[in-house]
Amino acid sequence: MDFDLTEEQRMVREAAREYAREVLAPRAAELDRTGEFPLENFREAARRGFAGMLVPEDLGGTGLGNLALALVLIEVNRACASTGVTLSVHNSLVSGPLLHFGSEEQKRRWMPRLASGESLGAYSLSEAASGSDAAALRCTAVPDGGDWVLNGTKLWVTSGSHADLFLVFARTDPSVSNAKGITAFVVERGAKGLRVSRKEDKLGIRASSTTELVLEDCRVPGADLLGTPNEGFRIAMHTLDGGRIGIASQAVGIAEACLEASVKYAKERRQFGKPIAQFEPIQWKLAEMAAKIEGARLLTLRAAWLKDRGGPHAFEASVAKLEASRAANWCARQAVQVHGGAGYLVDFPVERYFRDARITEIYEGTTEIQKIVIARHVLR
Repeated sequence: MDFDLTEEQRMVREAAREYAREVLAPRAAELDRTGEFPLENFREAARRGFAGMLVPEDLGGTGLGNLALALVLIEVNRACASTGVTLSVHNSLVSGPLLHFGSEEQKRRWMPRLASGESLGAYSLSEAASGSDAAALRCTAVPDGGDWVLNGTKLWVTSGSHADLFLVFARTDPSVSNAKGITAFVVERGAKGLRVSRKEDKLGIRASSTTELVLEDCRVPGADLLGTPNEGFRIAMHTLDGGRIGIASQAVGIAEACLEASVKYAKERRQFGKPIAQFEPIQWKLAEMAAKIEGARLLTLRAAWLKDRGGPHAFEASVAKLEASRAANWCARQAVQVHGGAGYLVDFPVERYFRDARITEIYEGTTEIQKIVIARHVLR
């Protein structure tokens, strides 16, 4: 096994690190405070090639693949998790399925726009009654001539306030079991009957826009159906495997930021006449943080590497997401503890990391769902 990165991968990681340091870090705290959507961050990421990581060069992207995307997301999330999830959804949950299941005409129409950052993508699966039980969705799509008419309400739509393309899942055949009667559609912003509704006020990733999406007799051309009718649930689950690698990458980045801030503070903060970094209890916290991060990073990069090879990776993606999200939350708790009272103040970034880390155990499948997926593989 070769754990070395290629020269190209090292270069893209360094480019992402520079972007995070120069563009994201200076504004991250302010964006968290105001909740302003990081649109300029996204546009700058697109200018640097980070919006089309999975898109082939002949369609306007960089075509660097999932491992390179994971490396970029780790660096981005070290600085700003709100920008990190925006890029993760755009690349893995929108560009990914369009590339895998889209027709040649659909790819030519949408891929250049997504890769260039001209269009921002959003993924719309969850509803009020269908979160972890995604197949229980109630949004409907009925054929009408050559079009489809969609009705329903979607929740938890990341980037919904600014997205230009929505990947929407709707029930097209109520006569079959839940998982078999769902179809995927690409709905463009401005479509008649499509309305972005309430924006959620969240604990963490506060600059990331999370909205409600309302479809009222929303007419979608038949050419905008993704894949084939009633294949949508398979598309959704296949897509979430890639999304879980993206969130695992986010978790690793947040955990790294926790360690970095804790090391810095431990060296500067003095008690009993010496830096607290010289006390064993603090050293133990830092050591365990480093060990958990290293394990999470290796699991995440392995899952991305397997996805690039085109082989099965659902088990590995769930393992990576499970362990990386738990590592991020553990590291965030310890980072606050290392900082003591200072860690409870908004003046120090670990307070934000603590809040941002929490979502990594919830979206793209909760910790409990990851355990179900893993157990199914173990019990085969």
